Amino acid sequence: MTVGKELDGKDYGSGACFIYQSTGNKPKVLQISLSPAGSEKEVEWEVSQGARRLPEIVPGAVGYYGGDDSADDTQAAAVLVHGLDEVIVELIHGVKGRDNAADVVAMMKLVAPKLILDATPAPEKTKD
Repeated sequence: MTVGKELDGKDYGSGACFIYQSTGNKPKVLQISLSPAGSEKEVEWEVSQGARRLPEIVPGAVGYYGGDDSADDTQAAAVLVHGLDEVIVELIHGVKGRDNAADVVAMMKLVAPKLILDATPAPEKTKD
């Protein structure tokens, strides 16, 4: 999960997972990414612009989610920030008739606790 040292000397995780549709003209269906690009200010700005706040998933983390039900192919995304770590769950090609925003929140609840807490080593995991 580490990609090198940041200026503060800590290792930060980064990576992505993509799920593709086997047929059709919209091959990418779901994308989950982790990066050291989190910003609580971004979360607050998105919420002030109408995004819905995520429920508490990881202690100390903040996030938002939303969907585009007006699109031909329903899209939704959820973003969770913990310090500098950011997990994004983006449903690029949702299913008509489903609550795709609820689906990305459910996926975030499944993956974020493991990804975001393992991204930056806790003090007891570091070596002196």
